[in-house]
Amino acid sequence: MRVLFTSFAMETHFLSMVPLAWAMRTAGHEVRVASQPGLTRAITAAGLTAVPVGEDHGLLDAVLGVSDGADGSWNSVDLDPARPEVHSWEFLKAINGILPERFFAQANNDSMVDGMVEFATSWRPDLVVWEPFTVAGAIAARAVGAAHARLLWGADLLIDLRARFLSQLAERPAGAAHDALGDWLGGLLDRYGLDFHETVVRGQWTIDTLPSSIRMPLGEPTVPVRYVPYNGPAVVPDWLRVPPARTRVCLTLGLTARDGADYLLGSLDGLFDAVGDLDVEIVATLNAAQREQVSRLPDNVRAVDFVPLHALLPTCSAVAHHCGAGTWSTAAYHGVPQLISPMVFENSYRARRTAEVGAALVIPQSELTPQALRDGLLRVLTEPRFAEGADRLRRESMSDPTPNDVVPTLEKLTLQHRDLDA
Repeated sequence: MRVLFTSFAMETHFLSMVPLAWAMRTAGHEVRVASQPGLTRAITAAGLTAVPVGEDHGLLDAVLGVSDGADGSWNSVDLDPARPEVHSWEFLKAINGILPERFFAQANNDSMVDGMVEFATSWRPDLVVWEPFTVAGAIAARAVGAAHARLLWGADLLIDLRARFLSQLAERPAGAAHDALGDWLGGLLDRYGLDFHETVVRGQWTIDTLPSSIRMPLGEPTVPVRYVPYNGPAVVPDWLRVPPARTRVCLTLGLTARDGADYLLGSLDGLFDAVGDLDVEIVATLNAAQREQVSRLPDNVRAVDFVPLHALLPTCSAVAHHCGAGTWSTAAYHGVPQLISPMVFENSYRARRTAEVGAALVIPQSELTPQALRDGLLRVLTEPRFAEGADRLRRESMSDPTPNDVVPTLEKLTLQHRDLDA
């Protein structure tokens, strides 16, 4: 079988695909990974075969000035369905209008979509696996009759959002509003002689890496799979090869902020001051630009440019982070209690649910002061319920099938869904 994996060129969105791509490869299937040129190095570094298509996206520049339609900027968009605001027609209509032009069309620029379809037409994949923002993969699959599935890296809030929008749209008078995402996708599909179908947004089925208690019950055809941490090329440093002399805590902002998403960053200066006297070792992953924001580091803070989280977190008693998908999933996999200050998009949902299952303490961004960081760390480290909740989440994660285990299921679904006559 030929399997095409695809992600727009953002490393964090691609990394979670690597274990499943290798599972398909070691099962004997041909595997290619298509993306814009900016992701080529990350793909080949993972030992996979890259297919550069189109031109690099300008997504990060596009979202910086975007408002959510409710007097907020993109970096404050919170799609947690626990918030009453996200159920309002005004919010749903505003987001539906923003997403196609300023988000999906940027991640899936025309040259990338054309290149994806062109490659699929020549290579003829049987299955296309696409991360949830890379609808170019679904379009290419439709163009050649391949089966296709979304591989989630986080909570399925886009589909939750779309379901509520379409439900309320159906109740409005004709002409009162339109489906901007469907219209945009319909225009793209028309270029290849295809009609819009909802599977271009949803996939024919969904592969979900979240533990069952965090997963959103949306009724979509779903194949659960265990998240397996992959952080890219990694070397274990000397200091990490021996057990820590005292309690170790990781503080990280994740890879997305490094990739240029400066809107994820608050002020780091002074954030460490309140933890300098704690009897803990804090490992802070700060690149050069982030390190410049910090005027002074206490003696108990070890600043490192990069360390593989799958090697670091098993030595940690807690991790403080913004709820990026890779950091959160790696912490859940290793059963590490979490102190979360969520920043954008679906992070608040995942943070809230992690707190509800007892594995995390959440501090809203607006309340993240040096003192709040100190108090939060002390609670997570000293209250047994957080370690107990994190262990439950770890055991739950381990109960899901591995990427190798789900390969036969994906093979069967591919046979059921591909169109041999396309």
